[in-house]
Amino acid sequence: MTESTAQGTTRSTADVPDAAHAQRRILRVLVASQILSGAGLAAGVTVGALLAQDMLGTTGLAGLPSALFTAGSALAAVVVGRLSQVRGRRPGLAAGYLTGAVGSAGVITAAVLDNAVLLFLALFVYGAGTATNLQARYAGADLAEPGHRARAVSTVLVATTLGGVAGPNLAAPTGALAASLGIPDLAGPFLLSGAAYGLAALVLAVLLRPDPLVVARALAAAAEESSTGVGAAATGPPHRRRAGVTLGALVMVLTQLVMVSIMTMTPVHLHDHGHGTAASGLVIGIHIGAMYLPSPLTGWLVDRYGRLKIAAASGLTLLAAGILAATAPGDSVALLACALALLGLGWNFGLVSGTAIITDTVPLASRAKTQGTVDVSIAIAGTTGGLTSGMVVAGTSYPALALTCGVLALAILPAVAATASSR
Repeated sequence: MTESTAQGTTRSTADVPDAAHAQRRILRVLVASQILSGAGLAAGVTVGALLAQDMLGTTGLAGLPSALFTAGSALAAVVVGRLSQVRGRRPGLAAGYLTGAVGSAGVITAAVLDNAVLLFLALFVYGAGTATNLQARYAGADLAEPGHRARAVSTVLVATTLGGVAGPNLAAPTGALAASLGIPDLAGPFLLSGAAYGLAALVLAVLLRPDPLVVARALAAAAEESSTGVGAAATGPPHRRRAGVTLGALVMVLTQLVMVSIMTMTPVHLHDHGHGTAASGLVIGIHIGAMYLPSPLTGWLVDRYGRLKIAAASGLTLLAAGILAATAPGDSVALLACALALLGLGWNFGLVSGTAIITDTVPLASRAKTQGTVDVSIAIAGTTGGLTSGMVVAGTSYPALALTCGVLALAILPAVAATASSR
């Protein structure tokens, strides 16, 4: 099948593949790529802060790696979104993962050379993998029926669980492998991330056919101005569309800010209380599992009970996570793991509900571009959280950071209430 660009939606109805069949194949390919990319995503989360702390000799800048790769993900979100808008999801996603693999190789090189400047540059490039991992969820929703969009998004997200949980728990083995190769052991997980991102790019480049966004546009063109059916443009007055985009973005931005802030400093908090990388890997593995594993249930809840209710639930869950992280003893791996599990669940509620809100309200003609722009805001929020979290902990304490972030998550509730009252 010959694919078109954003302007090339003039193919005849006979050229358009069956949407249901195409959706099943697309989801299978996305699941495979997300399993791989989940392992790549987890590497930087697990040891990025520790690597910077080791190289710089200070806790105050330990949040800088998270800030850098989330800043890199902001730029990548724009590029991947615009490339997807013009060429389709396949080239956009494949290019993003390939860039993440290049960043992983740069981190390893920087660790070998003990070059902090190169480390920071490489972490910025590595962030492309994070952005692409998130952008893939939109590809799962392109051909989904409106009433099943959240479940399609959740199918893509849950696939990240296997790699995301396995990745942190491979921190110690990959560290040992790195040491045997003459590479600093903290850079070991980036060996895994480079290979994982590279394979994810290959899977998408070869197998993501037909391209979901291109097919969705073709179906919309074939249906002309029909407001029903797969691929139909979003309906509703412009002010309602703007309100939907604003709310969806706000929910995802706040959940990202809170999640990244607490998550980034948890390995450092554990390290400061005498725990090694194995404990950090376990806690972060549980956290990432909670970020993605509940996705099928979350998708069903969002489709069944509505986007707004689950968005509100995300704020309350993040508050509970912040309180538990703030009150848990520093030497209690179990309680911190529970807090990080709640943190991941609250993020999941916010991401799935926010993504469904955005996809519902943005027309196909500008969908990928708008989604990329929204993900820039999410990445900036993550950058802010990663950059300031180390400073907050250095100036106050980890419990103060966790409690502040939990309270901040409550800002989701008035936004949801305002949107609900305007309908």
